[in-house]
Amino acid sequence: MSARLLYVMDPMCSWCWGFAPVAQALIEQAQAAGVELHLVVGGLRTGNSAALEPSTRRYILEHWQAVADATGQPFNFEGALPEGFVYDCEPACRAIVAARTLSPQKTWGLLKRIQQAFYAEGRDVTQSSVLVELAEQAGLPRAEFAAAFDSVEQQAATAADFTWVQDLGIAGFPTLLAERNGQLALLTNGYQPLEPLSELLGRWLDRATSA
Repeated sequence: MSARLLYVMDPMCSWCWGFAPVAQALIEQAQAAGVELHLVVGGLRTGNSAALEPSTRRYILEHWQAVADATGQPFNFEGALPEGFVYDCEPACRAIVAARTLSPQKTWGLLKRIQQAFYAEGRDVTQSSVLVELAEQAGLPRAEFAAAFDSVEQQAATAADFTWVQDLGIAGFPTLLAERNGQLALLTNGYQPLEPLSELLGRWLDRATSA
């Protein structure tokens, strides 16, 4: 029996940041049953080269406030999304994919570090120098990670994640899927509190681990 938990998200998705404590608890619940985590990056906003328009910035910050109000997760609004900021999620997504290749067990830690840096610390996680620093903090070898991050192979692997998500028809993040013998079950598409998801995952784990 092959089973795993698939977490489809984007490091620069505010609802994914809001969902982070719930995801942490669900991942621990799955791992306690012997089911491991696989992170898939969704590519929320990619290919952008233009700085945010003031109206777009206001809209995003209002969205962040709604997430903060709903989830209690910390956001640093002072100086957030400064003038000239280009909201491109591809580098942060590629950092996750590179970490997944180098050290799958450290990938979740890097995701949490990127989210914390972007939303709570106001750091620019579109910059490779920042991502390399965060990867090192998450326990990944600096030079090895930097080389992987810049490689054509990891750029292609990141694009492949985006394509997989699009082909599956996943339109929003966070999305949590449970996979057993190649069959996918949807646990949630969008933010939900822990209790109902924990119960749903528990029932799936009972079936998956007793088969």
